[in-house]
Amino acid sequence: MKLLFSAAFALFVLSTLDQADSSAYDKIVAHSRIRAKKEGPNVCALQQVMGTKKKYFSTCRNWYQGAICGKKATVLYECCPGYMKLEGMRGCPAVMPIDNVYGTLGLVKAVSTQDYSDRSKLREEIEGTGSYTFFAPSNEAWDLLDPEIRSSLVSNVNIELYNALHYHMINRRLLTKDLKNGMTVKSMYNELPLQINHYSNGIVTVNCARIIHGNQVATNGVVHVIDRVITAVGRTIQDVIETDDDLSSLMTAASASGLLDKLGEPGTYTMFAPTNEAFDKINSDVLERIMGDKTALQALLNFHLLNSVQCSEAIMSGTSFETLEGNNIEIGCNGDSLTVNGVKMVLKKDIVTSNGVIHLIDEVLMPDSAKQVTELVGSSQSTFGDMLFELGLASSMRPEAEYTLLAPANKVFTEEVMRMDQRLLKIILENHVLKEKIVLSQLYNGQLLETISGKFLRVFIYRTAVCIENSCLVRGSKEGSNGALHLMVSFLKPAEASMYKILYDNGSFKIFLSLMEAAGLTDLLKQEGDFTLFAPTDEAFAGLSQRDIDMLKRDPNALRALLLYHFSNGIFIGGGLEARVTNLFKSLQGSNLNVVVSNNSMEVNTVKVPESDVMATNGVLHFVKSLLYPKDLPVGTQELLTLLRRIIKYIEIRYVPGYRYQEIPLTFMKRIITRVIEREPEVTKITRVIQGEPTITKVTRVIEGQPTITKVTRVVEGDPTFTKVTRVIEGDASSIDFSNLEGNAHLTEVDSDRLTKIIQEGGTVRRVPGRRVQAGSRRRP
Repeated sequence: MKLLFSAAFALFVLSTLDQADSSAYDKIVAHSRIRAKKEGPNVCALQQVMGTKKKYFSTCRNWYQGAICGKKATVLYECCPGYMKLEGMRGCPAVMPIDNVYGTLGLVKAVSTQDYSDRSKLREEIEGTGSYTFFAPSNEAWDLLDPEIRSSLVSNVNIELYNALHYHMINRRLLTKDLKNGMTVKSMYNELPLQINHYSNGIVTVNCARIIHGNQVATNGVVHVIDRVITAVGRTIQDVIETDDDLSSLMTAASASGLLDKLGEPGTYTMFAPTNEAFDKINSDVLERIMGDKTALQALLNFHLLNSVQCSEAIMSGTSFETLEGNNIEIGCNGDSLTVNGVKMVLKKDIVTSNGVIHLIDEVLMPDSAKQVTELVGSSQSTFGDMLFELGLASSMRPEAEYTLLAPANKVFTEEVMRMDQRLLKIILENHVLKEKIVLSQLYNGQLLETISGKFLRVFIYRTAVCIENSCLVRGSKEGSNGALHLMVSFLKPAEASMYKILYDNGSFKIFLSLMEAAGLTDLLKQEGDFTLFAPTDEAFAGLSQRDIDMLKRDPNALRALLLYHFSNGIFIGGGLEARVTNLFKSLQGSNLNVVVSNNSMEVNTVKVPESDVMATNGVLHFVKSLLYPKDLPVGTQELLTLLRRIIKYIEIRYVPGYRYQEIPLTFMKRIITRVIEREPEVTKITRVIQGEPTITKVTRVIEGQPTITKVTRVVEGDPTFTKVTRVIEGDASSIDFSNLEGNAHLTEVDSDRLTKIIQEGGTVRRVPGRRVQAGSRRRP
């Protein structure tokens, strides 16, 4: 009775101290006690993996899932550590009797360890005075030990077995609350270190052996039952890599990257070490590229390293861990096997070293940072990736240059898209490749991104979305060695025309454009800017006569108020707006537009928008089939009220007799100033000198066939005109000598003078017998 009282008092004192500074392990045990409170006092609920003997004080997550490591688990009810059953009573009302360490080994059913302590002459030590912590392997733990190693220990009990048991002991008492994560303690065997890890899920390990029953207090210490026999650790991770023949490829890569020496330094690492077979699975061209790029190689190896020790027994479900490369991997379990990123790839686990733990894997983990930009394309964008190669865009990307891929999901590549002309599809996809590397954190509102085709794309930042032109990014952006990739919800449609040109070319907005012209607002549709316009189609004015249209144009202030209510300053596309809530846009008129986006459809002031996100160089257009009117703006004339009520049905327009529309300052309109400079233009003459002998190319054009001769006869209509001239010669005609004129059909000025002189002097003219002139010899005038 006295012994039972002493044990109860000791446990009370220790438990009081424990509650003041409880650990994750102690909290898990406390929760297990709460879950089993219906079973009686001091009962704990445990989960046992079906088909195994593995039992856990499980977390809430595992408890409600009813599984551990993906395997179904049954619920067991056992006495909490330190308590025991009494015949005929519910629960575990009695405290275990307190004994020395040797006796306590029997209480916790570590019979094999107790037996080996006796055979190795350790019993006398652990029954005597002192303060010890004994990490006692369970009976099952000894059964799991390699038979040759166990036989070697048992055959040399005074040395080998004694030293092995001493390696499981510390020369002071440490409860689970004292076993801090990452601490190293000196064992009683040559002070060789023991690595302690205390995880947030309540798991406590010693050299990766899990404590399955902790805090069994003894008069000269404490006993923690563990699930495996631990062996002395002396090698570093570097030592293991250099000496394991199956890790020669990893050693080559680690040496080339300059990281091998780091793995020999003190630390707390977890390394997922790819075997030679794992490296053989990598495409030879990819492996050669990575081995030749030190930065990519370092990223690759750091992606296999954690800056913490993660023993396999601590993994009860998938948990994300940050690697030394900077990105996360998920470590999980599937039964007795570890998984990495959901893949069962661990061949051998828990190779404990002095600076961490190694798990051998049969696949190389490839981080995005070690990939070329085209290698970032995932399965959800595989069609985009295939088309980049098929259309020659991938081959045109230089390895030394940087790019950004704006990758649409597979679903946007419909049959219609895949049937289109390949040249047109290439032009579309060129809009999805940027000339430089732009990661998500570098995007800002109003930014211009240049594509490989020379076009510029605009960036829009919203409260819950980042969009580029008409398409928004979805979660999953990646950064590679020479570029980045962003997932897009749809194809990009860069703006190529102003609002005015789009509306004019469409042909369905004639009335709206005429009203804009009458209000002097046409330049608003043409000028540079960032506007959102809910453009009413001609259908919105159905039923109005020309007289009605003219009446709208009569009051310029009223017309401007009506039209400017359809504009908002800023570019707002449907995909960028928060869904199923009201988004308020302040119009240029001053009142708010209420926009709601839900199920890929848009409404403005409850009016459906049949076509949205039509991108313009100066904004975005959303087409509506109803005229919009601010609900807080009254109408002052009965005539205008009647007209507006005929075409605006979604609200009841207020009527305030005599209300006059106020003039709206057009501060958003840009003034265009043309400066005329009067002076003579300056002409610069540039002479380009081309050195070298000139090249002359002689071209002979041969025209085959008979030459064409065109004969033209000119017909002059009308009667011929004759002019009759009579010359009068005074004097005796017989005295005139015409011999000099014989045979001349043309008289020169000299001949005329001679003739005149003869006539005036009255000389004798000698008659000469006429000679006959032969035909054809007469001289033509």
